[in-house]
Amino acid sequence: MVSSSFLWAFFALGATALPAPTFSFSSGAAQPAEKQVISEYFDMLGQKVQAGRKMSQAPVCNLNNAAQPILSPTPLPGPSIGLTLKHVAIGRGTQNYTCGTNATAAPTAVGAVATLFNASCVASSYPDLLAILPNVALQFNLNLAPSSTQNLHPADLMLSGHHYFTNSSTPFFDLNTKNWALGSGGFAKSDAIPAPAGASIGQNNQGFGAVPWLKLTARNGATGGLQEVYRVNTAGGNPPATCADRLGSSFDVQYAAEYWFYES
Repeated sequence: MVSSSFLWAFFALGATALPAPTFSFSSGAAQPAEKQVISEYFDMLGQKVQAGRKMSQAPVCNLNNAAQPILSPTPLPGPSIGLTLKHVAIGRGTQNYTCGTNATAAPTAVGAVATLFNASCVASSYPDLLAILPNVALQFNLNLAPSSTQNLHPADLMLSGHHYFTNSSTPFFDLNTKNWALGSGGFAKSDAIPAPAGASIGQNNQGFGAVPWLKLTARNGATGGLQEVYRVNTAGGNPPATCADRLGSSFDVQYAAEYWFYES
């Protein structure tokens, strides 16, 4: 018999290290307007638990079974030949922007900060559940308490790394934590496509849309064999179209996404 606690106990596979900005989360932070999203998640989880009770053995956590989401008709380029999937994470944090004094100008993206949580076993065994986790994670407010080891609610995914920018054009991923040591490095944007219609526009279904899907390639110095990273199934994160209400300010927009890491 497979219980819900057992299902999430084996959902842990892959990733720690530089001092970096981090977010932790509060299990009580969901807002009333978001309850439908949370309810849908638990309904699906309940179905998995019921199906698990009929299994003779627990699902195997094997990343060879994981298939990265692909958008049609113009998907992101696939992973380079010879690379293998190393880790899948749910990232939860903020996209960061700044505005000058031109009310009609678009906000300028200046980076992002996110905490990464291990979703490798979810990706290998329950891709449909993985696909809704970014939207579910988005519905839980950021908790700026000093702890950086709290699991991601409500899925109870373990911390596997941190994501931030070392400058305005270099996203950095640090997958070395007390739980796993999977490498780290700076990356550069290779390709981007818009998030699909129907992607979560933001918390409470209010916001300006989901940030694009991305393919990133490693800069020199990446460790752990890390070569490419994909950001897919994004939820929220887009800024308003203009700076009209943000003149002379810096601000952030909450987001969540799946991150797929490939190694040589």
